[in-house]
Amino acid sequence: MKFGKRLKQQVQDTLPEWRDKFLSYKELKKLLRLLSTAPSSLLNGSVGYGKGEAEFMYLLNNEIDKFNGFFMEQEEDFIIRHKEVQQRIKRVVDLWGPNGTQASEEDYKEEMEKIRKAIVDFHGEMVLLVNYSNINYTGLAKILKKYDKRTGGLLRLPFIQKVLEQPFFTTDLISKLVKECESIIDAVFPIEEEAERAKAEVIVAGEGIFRNTVAALLTMQEMRKGSSTQSAFSLPPLNLPDSDLIQSIQLNAAVPIV
Repeated sequence: MKFGKRLKQQVQDTLPEWRDKFLSYKELKKLLRLLSTAPSSLLNGSVGYGKGEAEFMYLLNNEIDKFNGFFMEQEEDFIIRHKEVQQRIKRVVDLWGPNGTQASEEDYKEEMEKIRKAIVDFHGEMVLLVNYSNINYTGLAKILKKYDKRTGGLLRLPFIQKVLEQPFFTTDLISKLVKECESIIDAVFPIEEEAERAKAEVIVAGEGIFRNTVAALLTMQEMRKGSSTQSAFSLPPLNLPDSDLIQSIQLNAAVPIV
């Protein structure tokens, strides 16, 4: 599948409020088609960008700022929500658990079910953010490859080196929170109950965050497999190892990996 189509599908498969935060790939391709065959011009004895190249660079840098702003905002929100989930579980267990006095066992189970659903949705959103980082990095690498090929320039290497230092590319913290969410589910909710819930949830996974998360996980798995050689421009390795990737898919929708 061509990247443009893959990106379009990813935009459709993400949360509605995220859809204008992805790479403006079509706009960058349009600018690229307008560029002259010469990537640079000589200005006062030094190499500089022509108007077309300057517009292309301006848009690229704006895209980086867009990615960073959105990613850091989501990351901050996820850190807060992660702490809230832990506090919520502790509060419910203290008040309504086996040693609590505030409510019946039925009320306790009902509240814990709400918490479990909130954790699974939260887990899914974080997986979508890891996918957001990967798909935008991939788009930048591809459009820069096209730029170098079309213009004869050497922009890709220095720009990718810059990208590798950007906040949106650094997903270690989010990946850690993803694993911690999985650990919370394993610790708080019995495996047998989770298996039964997963079977029920996959029935409704055609809509909402379950379907979105599964689509994102499968895309990340495909992108990893698509990188057969390692170089400065290789697709970035997933920060989630394969075992966690499979576990995440099973957690969100009980979809078998084939």
